Amino acid sequence: MRPLTIDDAETVVLGLQDEIRRSQESRYDHRLHGVLLVAQGMTCPEVARLLGDGTRTVENWVRRFEEHGLGGLTEGERSGRPRRLTERQLQQVGRVLRKPPQSVGLDNNLWDGKSLSAWIDQEYGIQLGVRQCQRLFRQLGFRLRKPRSLIAHADPLQHAAHKKTPKIGS
Repeated sequence: MRPLTIDDAETVVLGLQDEIRRSQESRYDHRLHGVLLVAQGMTCPEVARLLGDGTRTVENWVRRFEEHGLGGLTEGERSGRPRRLTERQLQQVGRVLRKPPQSVGLDNNLWDGKSLSAWIDQEYGIQLGVRQCQRLFRQLGFRLRKPRSLIAHADPLQHAAHKKTPKIGS
């Protein structure tokens, strides 16, 4: 009998590894398989090569399993990067955003990521990126309001005269 093969195996392997990393349950199962293979006699580097992980990662799984049993293989808490603004500062930012930017000495008519970043730097000496400030808007319950151009309020006769396509019958 001819052995089975998978077409484009490299791409398939990458896709399967992404799928494994997608959920907590599949990552837990992945760790279980790694520890099982070590328990069956494979070395950590062999398991790492087979599963597509780093040797140190597999060693950590085995160490955590030895110390804590199955609970050591579950997904741990990920604290993430600590906030740069305190809770009090975030509340103050929320209050300031309810006022026009001119009230705090900025030239803009509306708040945007760039103006908020500049104000936070000026007020607290903390440099936040524009995208991070845009996330702050959402986090504080604000939404983006784009200024309307003057064309939206233009004279309809001038607007019609400026159009590229003339009206039929003109």
